[in-house]
Amino acid sequence: MNTQKIEQAYRLAQDRYSASGVNTQKALKALAQIPLSLHCWQGDDVTGFENKGGLSGGGIQTTGNYPGKARSPAELRDDLEMAFRMIPGHHRLNLHALYAETGAKAVPRNELEPRHFANWVEWARIQGLGLDFNPSCFSHPLANGGFTLSSRDAGIRRFWVEHAIACRRIGASFGRRLGTPCVTNLWIPDGFKDTPVDRRTSRSLLKESLDAVFAESISEKWNLDAVEGKLFGIGSESCVIGSHEFYLGYAIKNHKLICLDAGHYHPTESIADKISSVLFFLDAILLHVSRGVRWDSDHVVTLTDDLRAIAEEIVRSEALDRIHIGLDYFDASINRVAAWVIGARNMMKALLIALLEPAALLRKAEARGDFTSRLALQEEAKSLPFAAVWDYFCMIEGVPVGDVWLTDVRRYEASVLSRRKS
Repeated sequence: MNTQKIEQAYRLAQDRYSASGVNTQKALKALAQIPLSLHCWQGDDVTGFENKGGLSGGGIQTTGNYPGKARSPAELRDDLEMAFRMIPGHHRLNLHALYAETGAKAVPRNELEPRHFANWVEWARIQGLGLDFNPSCFSHPLANGGFTLSSRDAGIRRFWVEHAIACRRIGASFGRRLGTPCVTNLWIPDGFKDTPVDRRTSRSLLKESLDAVFAESISEKWNLDAVEGKLFGIGSESCVIGSHEFYLGYAIKNHKLICLDAGHYHPTESIADKISSVLFFLDAILLHVSRGVRWDSDHVVTLTDDLRAIAEEIVRSEALDRIHIGLDYFDASINRVAAWVIGARNMMKALLIALLEPAALLRKAEARGDFTSRLALQEEAKSLPFAAVWDYFCMIEGVPVGDVWLTDVRRYEASVLSRRKS
């Protein structure tokens, strides 16, 4: 796309926004400082490198067989590098424990150590990325019964407690090595497919396990602990032990981050409405941005009203430094690199739209009770020329403008992905 035309369109948009009291340069500066945490598991359908069997139990399911799935850590890192080149801004990578590199030796998850992620850390250092982390409490024989940290079996609970402790230490090692705190997020699939009669015991066991996991004091300079609730899941349709209410209470009492996942609530319920509420009681929160279609189906993030609402609430909260934004979806039916790029660029677009909102005008109208003007201005803002500002942002960030990125990804698919045999 012609550079001069991009700049001309931006200047016209800049004038239009200025008339509404919006400083586009200030918005672009703010956007460039918001990191997204890209999820490694989109690149290989949440398979990891522990075994070749892929997902097996634990309430997670991926569908599709598009060719070109990453089969090794090196291939996954290559794919991630390609994706990052298409996304404006400076971002992070979110790893699961499944992605350890243990060589020819099988290492139980409760014995994982920082050295098993040394290649990831060195790669992240070279790429200028921060790392986030997650215990992998699924796709494992001790998760197939549907319970991990809340299991009635003390041996199973102990194994997963030890795994989560190991992951906190690994996360802290990421933070120390890379100079930016790692967000280590704990999600478990525990729950009942049908209606239970004793939720209390399961939740008591979960609390006991969490207390053991977090007993070791680790500096927040290196590691931030988060806990992630859910309304229902595969195999836990009637009761999730780690519900939103349970984890919100635990997070507030124990000074942890709460993770709000866009797909983990009722389909008509938005996490946008929760952001300002929980920020009154927690120092920071973690968002997992996904797109559920009728259920927690983890579709690629698109520029929907829901996504825009999340971005608007992030910006309106005036707490960008307290909100960690991660992506969380896995689609095996389309080009996996493209899936990363589509979702990340849409999240950044939504944030830009929110940063370009004529906030001062809207707040004044609301404060004086003029809800007619508020609604009118909100609707008019939707047709302001954000696309011209977005194109300019991509240009100054040195990434493809418009759909040119798709041509680059298709070229990568032809030269790299298509040659992979599963």
